[in-house]
Amino acid sequence: MTGPSGLLDATPGPVLPQALETLAAAHSLAWADPTARHAAGRRSRALLDRAREVVAAGLAVRPDEVTFHASGDQAARSALEALARGRRRLGGPVVASAVEHSSILRWLRAGERPPSLVAVSPTGAVDLAAWAEAVDAQTPFAVLQSANQEVGTRQPLAEARAVTRAAGVPLLVDARAGLGRDAVPTDFDVLVGDATSWGGPRLGVLVVRTGTRVAPHHPPSPHEGGFALDPVEVPTALAAAEAWQQVTAHQQDEGGRARALVDRIRSAAADLEDVDVVGDPQDRLPHVCTFSVLYVDGETIVDELARRGLAVASGSACTADTLEPSHVLAAMGALTQGNVRITLPLDAVVPDREAAVERLVAELGDVVRQCRERIAAGH
Repeated sequence: MTGPSGLLDATPGPVLPQALETLAAAHSLAWADPTARHAAGRRSRALLDRAREVVAAGLAVRPDEVTFHASGDQAARSALEALARGRRRLGGPVVASAVEHSSILRWLRAGERPPSLVAVSPTGAVDLAAWAEAVDAQTPFAVLQSANQEVGTRQPLAEARAVTRAAGVPLLVDARAGLGRDAVPTDFDVLVGDATSWGGPRLGVLVVRTGTRVAPHHPPSPHEGGFALDPVEVPTALAAAEAWQQVTAHQQDEGGRARALVDRIRSAAADLEDVDVVGDPQDRLPHVCTFSVLYVDGETIVDELARRGLAVASGSACTADTLEPSHVLAAMGALTQGNVRITLPLDAVVPDREAAVERLVAELGDVVRQCRERIAAGH
């Protein structure tokens, strides 16, 4: 099974065929509750442990530091709540960049104290001087994405964590945008991922390094060491582990091909009049690209490209309403309307993605021209 032709919006993308096969087969083997003491339950537990070992090895952490959750959002929420409970006696605000995933920003803004949101550069990288000024010994914890889900810019994690370590503050790294598609982050105390980023089914991954002060749910939950409120679907975990093995075996080649295709898109967009390609041109995820088009709204371009059989996105990459203006672009000082976002699917699930990119590059100028003419005419 492969993804639809013309798909250039993998948020999330199709599940890898091998992971789908594992998911189907696992339902006949790992259907039992892994906490049950009977034979079927013990088999489910052994298979769940195996899936955890695969993911932990890929992340270069210990299996007992990894927990699974129903989604990436739930993993992130569990991380935030565990850190907040574990560090509740500290009186300062949580420190985060202004371009974090909207689910994290909503959680932070709903807290008792407003977060301290650190500004970013025009490319989307956190201002390290402002970060160092914001973090102090009263900071409960800090949050920084590994790379941005909309513009692809990688964050300076090593430098940011050096600041938090010096202050004795744990750093939560949100790696949902790039796990399996980019180098695995190493500079973190707590890490959040989502198997959909590497061609797996929907499964959240949470890593809490040993020694990090956290407090699981209260009242206690029996699932995933108290970090998850719901039980893990063992077949889903096995499929996610299979997808991880498949993707990371070819990550370097896959990443190189994706970067070359994104370079083609960035160059074609930059050649158009009044089109701004955003994000760091070099230090970025290999499969993400965003550009903003003056004098036209993004949904008009998305609709016109869809009419031509090309699926792209616009608006915020991490809100339920895709037409909502992007807080990421606003924080960068970039144009928030008229933006178009490409998130390349894996070549293994959409074999015609190169042809789709070539069609996009060939037709983009005509699409922008037609959309501007339509807007100017009031249609």
